[in-house]
Amino acid sequence: MQLSRFTDIGLRAIMRLAVSDEADGRVTTRLIARQVNASEHHVAKAVSRLIDLGLVQAQRGRTGGLFLTEAGRSVSIGWLIRELEGDREVVVCEGDYPCPLVSGCRLRRALAEAKQAFYRELNRYTLEELVDAPTAGLLRLLATSAAGGSVNKELS
Repeated sequence: MQLSRFTDIGLRAIMRLAVSDEADGRVTTRLIARQVNASEHHVAKAVSRLIDLGLVQAQRGRTGGLFLTEAGRSVSIGWLIRELEGDREVVVCEGDYPCPLVSGCRLRRALAEAKQAFYRELNRYTLEELVDAPTAGLLRLLATSAAGGSVNKELS
């Protein structure tokens, strides 16, 4: 199963926010976009969805920025991906070109069970676990990088 770009960017953004602290200063959509190598427009859309889900809070104004909520810190990764992806089928058997095997096919059920196993496995992990070492070190490097440039440049 391949995740959409939207979900990928949403995961990058929330992981970046998970390592933010007061010393980081103001974390904005523009800053996250630079730090996770994504367009500001795409990050803004993903962050908007994270706000709708109650995982991120946005504060306007000069001292504003983006902040992870308590729900965001403990969110199950399986739940989060399901919410970002939508609960669509792995294959679409109906539609403009319906599959002629749909009435007796076992593949659809096998794929549905595999999708459930995928989410069940991801439900074992929380955001806090994902941003533990060594990922935390890389995310903090991004967070403290003044230019928000490439990690490789920072490590050289």
